[in-house]
Amino acid sequence: MTTPEQPSLIRLARENGDDRPDPSPLDLGARVRDLRKSRGWTLEQAARQAGLARSTLSKIENGQMSPTYEALKKLAVGLEISVPQLFTAPKAAQVSGRMTVTKTGEGAAHATTTYEHELLAGALTKKTMLPYRARVRARSFDEFDGWVRHDGEEFLYVLTGAIRLITEFYEPVEMRRGDSAYYDASMGHNVISTSAEDATILWVTSLL
Repeated sequence: MTTPEQPSLIRLARENGDDRPDPSPLDLGARVRDLRKSRGWTLEQAARQAGLARSTLSKIENGQMSPTYEALKKLAVGLEISVPQLFTAPKAAQVSGRMTVTKTGEGAAHATTTYEHELLAGALTKKTMLPYRARVRARSFDEFDGWVRHDGEEFLYVLTGAIRLITEFYEPVEMRRGDSAYYDASMGHNVISTSAEDATILWVTSLL
């Protein structure tokens, strides 16, 4: 994996960008109602917890009144969240239910002079992570054209064999099967095999 090769994997995964329109403004009343119901509270229980009148909370939930900042603070305290979270869409609303399975040997191959990559989860577009398995051919830093560096963060897990993780700001780290590392991918980094056989590793790179 030379300096220009690793970013090509990232570009490959980013080919289909997320072009969904911006979400519509959040309905505060519906958000408060969902938060209340997620806790299993009745209107009376939630109003008591927040120190508000039941009728006031009902009007807020039904969009019949705009709460003052003081009321928002009471709501947030009662629901045990921050005021900004009242206006943040729940993550559950973004659940897509997407899933894909890559059986052994079925990942897309992407070979370089220093690594043999097998891209995983290739059926999914607009991913936020790029997972891939790699066979590490390199035995020396000199086999690379300088440092590999790219945007995002990266997780590395040694599957077989032994490697040396060489990074720009730290001493080289000797790693064996079962060892893992998480690091800033914009920091120069390279991996070489130190075992008799080529080591294999799992890499997961963030795409955000």
